Amino acid sequence: MPAFAGESQLQKSTNILHEIMGTPDKGIPEELFEKAVCVGVVPSQYKFALGLGGTYGRGVLVCRKGGTGEWGAPSMFTLGAASIGFQIGGKATDVIFLVMNPEGARKLVQDSVKLGAEASVAAGPVGRSAEGATDAQLHAEILSYSRTRGLFAGVSLDGAVMKQDKDDNEKLYGRRVSAKEILIDGTVATPQSARALDNALRKYSPKGGRSFDRV
Repeated sequence: MPAFAGESQLQKSTNILHEIMGTPDKGIPEELFEKAVCVGVVPSQYKFALGLGGTYGRGVLVCRKGGTGEWGAPSMFTLGAASIGFQIGGKATDVIFLVMNPEGARKLVQDSVKLGAEASVAAGPVGRSAEGATDAQLHAEILSYSRTRGLFAGVSLDGAVMKQDKDDNEKLYGRRVSAKEILIDGTVATPQSARALDNALRKYSPKGGRSFDRV
């Protein structure tokens, strides 16, 4: 049994990555994955309705060390919004997003960031190649995807709010540590429970990114 919810999210995120990238024709284009400096996964984000529709999910973000090195330690976060159009009728949805440049990565280590307003986000293209991607997709700081009942597609996370899960990070690392220390500074060692996720990321994108110093 996982020691806390964050470890379960790490396991689920690893499985989702293998499942999606195991079907290249329906997965994330390789050249986009290679350009990404970070990858975020939110397993089974749920829609709820309390007067207004809403969504809430807990996820994990992993960056390349220095922006171009090996995949590093994970940072836990929550993702929520008053209403996101891709969720209808209470379906459970997995969310994956690529952070395409250092500027985007630095924005996501803030305590809270609103996607689309403080960090540009676009629905990502699907398939072996990014050929045909729009100008908006190619220039977005974040490219986002969802999977609902087996269907994987680009999805807009415009309006969603991402917040650092400081409590889960403290449980994962046994001490208070910031998202910046984990993701940008690279001063936090990868825990055993995250090595399977790092191995999966290394399998599908062993090199690439862009140096965090080039901001």
